[in-house]
Amino acid sequence: METWSIFASIVTVVAFVTFIGIVIWAYSRNRKKDFDEAANAPFALPDDGDPETDNPLRRGRPS
Repeated sequence: METWSIFASIVTVVAFVTFIGIVIWAYSRNRKKDFDEAANAPFALPDDGDPETDNPLRRGRPS
């Protein structure tokens, strides 16, 4: 019975150390530039064009 509690304690400590490592990695200054670029990536997409002429429901119909 005591073997399982030691094993559970070791797993808990390993999980906690892994979590702390991920937090330190995510908030490190070296990653800030990469995360800022990733955050702005959706806004860097090209525009879809003119909504009036590119509307598929209006194609083939006179304006």
